[in-house]
Formats: sequence, C-alpha cells, structure tokens
Amino acid sequence: MFRRIDVFLLGITVVLTLFGLAMIASVSVFESYQLTQQLTNAGQMSDPTNAFYLWRSVRHVLMGFFVMTVAALIPYRLWEKYARILFLVSIAMLLTVFLPGLRASYGTARSWVLLGSFSFQPSEFLKIALIFYLAVWLQKREQLIGTFKEGFIPFASLLVLSTFLVAIQPDLGSFLILAAVAGSMFFIAGGNVLHLFLGGGLAAILGLPIILQKEYIRARFVAFLRPDDPTISESIGFQIKQALIAIGSGGIFGVGYGKSIQKFGYLPEVQADMIFAAMGEELGFLRLLIVLGMYGLLVIRGYKIAQSAPDRFGFLVASGITTWIAVQSLLNIAVTIGLFPLTGLTLPFISYGGSSLLSILGGVGVLLNISAASSKNTHVQRHQRRFSLFQP
Repeated sequence: MFRRIDVFLLGITVVLTLFGLAMIASVSVFESYQLTQQLTNAGQMSDPTNAFYLWRSVRHVLMGFFVMTVAALIPYRLWEKYARILFLVSIAMLLTVFLPGLRASYGTARSWVLLGSFSFQPSEFLKIALIFYLAVWLQKREQLIGTFKEGFIPFASLLVLSTFLVAIQPDLGSFLILAAVAGSMFFIAGGNVLHLFLGGGLAAILGLPIILQKEYIRARFVAFLRPDDPTISESIGFQIKQALIAIGSGGIFGVGYGKSIQKFGYLPEVQADMIFAAMGEELGFLRLLIVLGMYGLLVIRGYKIAQSAPDRFGFLVASGITTWIAVQSLLNIAVTIGLFPLTGLTLPFISYGGSSLLSILGGVGVLLNISAASSKNTHVQRHQRRFSLFQP
C-alpha cells in the first residue's frame, strides 16, 4: 500500500493542512484571547491565552491525519458493503440535532451535537456517507439512470431525504454542497441533463423557502443583493464589508504574516469561514495564487484518480469526493469576495473546524486508497503482458 501511495495528492493535502495551522496561529490570536478571557472570568480557566484555537486545531489535525491514514488503508470496496448503514447512521445523527439536551448552537446555526465537552457537526459526515451510498445506488441503476421514472424520480426522492433535515436546521452551506455533489454524481453516472436542471429547480423550490424562513438567512441575501447600501454594510453586511477591506488591504504582496489588522475584532469568524480574507490581507494576491493553484492541482489529481479507478464504484466515489472539495472551496472563496451570500462553509484543509477537517481528510484517505488500487491494477496488467510475451 505505502509503496503505491499517491505522493502528489498526499503532499498537497499535508501542505494545505499545515498551512492552515500556520494561518490559524496568526489570525486567531485576538479571538482566542477574548474567548479565554471570558472563560477565565467565569472560573472555567486559570489564565487567558491567545493560542486557544491553535491548540484545538493541532488536535483536529492530528485526529484528521489519523483518520486519513486509516481511510487510506481500508480497501475502498468495503465502503460499498456498508454504504447503506453509514447513510442511515448519518441521517440518525442529523435527527439528534433537534433533540433537547444534545443539540448545540454556535452563532446563528443549530447544526451541532453536544456530548459532554465534545461537539460535532453531523452534516459534515453526511457528505461522505451520501457519496458512498449514491455511488452504490447509481451503479446498480446504470441502465435506468437516464430515464425519468426509474432514474430521476428515485434520485430526487433520495436527495430530498438527504437534504431536508439539513435545510430545516437551517444549514445553507451544507444544503448547497449536498445538492451539488449529488447532482454532479447523477450527471456523470449517465443522468439526463434536463432531469438535472429539473432537480435543481425542485431543490430550490422545496429547500430555499424552508431555509429562508430564518430572518438571518434572508438578511444574508439582502446584504448580498444590496452591498452598496451604507445602512446594510454597517449592519447585516458588516462581515462581507470587512472581508473585502482585508483582501483589498493585502494588495499584491500582503501586509506580512502575523500583521493582519482585521483579525483584531474587526472581521467576525476570522479563523473559520472568513480565513481566506485574512490570508489575502497577510499574504497578498500573488501568494494567494499559489494557494489557489494547489487547490486546482488537488482537484485535477482527484479527477484523474476517478478516471483511472479500477471499477465504477471507485470512479463515482472519487468523482464525488473531488467535486465536494472543489465546490466547497469555490463557495467559500466566492462568499469571501462578495460573489455569493454568506453560507458558513469552511475553506477545506485551512479553516478552523474539527468536523469539517476530519470529514475532508477522511475523504482524501479514500481517494488515496482508490489511487493505490488503480496503481496495483496497472502493475498487475503490465506484469501479465510481460509474462504473456514468454508464452508459446
């Protein structure tokens, strides 16, 4: 296994993840001190610290690398066997978000489950579970997937089941990711493109009204549509305004690592979904291009792994995981530069967030295993061809 490891994919993943740690170390100092000062005043800590988010992120990274290693060692075909169980468990975990005593709210979202001092976001693990289950389901209906009755209707029903509980939390970001990943897998499996657009329209008609029932979600859309209104930019549009100021302040070369001004209480969630803005301020446009280039190379490598997968299940899983990383990265960056309403999505590998990092690194581990299986298959085929040359 380790001799066939995809060094290129692994290297980019490790570099982006460690780079994320470095950025969190820089941009989270003020937020860490403010939070731990409150905990100290409440008697829950002895002294405030500016490394609170950093040390938690270090634990997240170590756990994430462990999960990635285990996922890389597990034969990916095993996920095919347990895909339905994993999917049902993920749905059950989503239901716990609505149970008093277990649910936890951070900011405006009610998307976390709290077990003692441990909290996690079930929708993050639904993403990978849905990919496994859809890959099994789509390959079984390979000949029928292009039909309306036997292909689109069951697919739409499955997608509604998967996204409804996410929509009523409400979690706009996860709703969009699940819909985008499912739609892309449906299309590459042979789904009708007209059915795909119909499904997207139905998702918008059914899901968005549920999500938009929350006033703060509606406010995000208002802030997106009216960015130049001074009253909005100083209230509901404040976060995006400060993100744009941060990116603009960075210019071509940035103000320097650790020298961000916006991190000192001006830019909310600077270590989480707004970390790209702080990166723009400290690193500048040219260095951001390097980071974006690494994301691009990772996505290209992911789709190449899908293309050379030994079987259809591996092809669909690799395509789904790669699309997930690509779409989430694009949405996070689009939000930060004001091209899309706020979603709360993290920037893969870099933003602070344990559930997101563990699920993403687990997905990369599966990609590594598919890549290793492809290499093994190619090696066997070459060996067979060489051996056949000596046959009479």
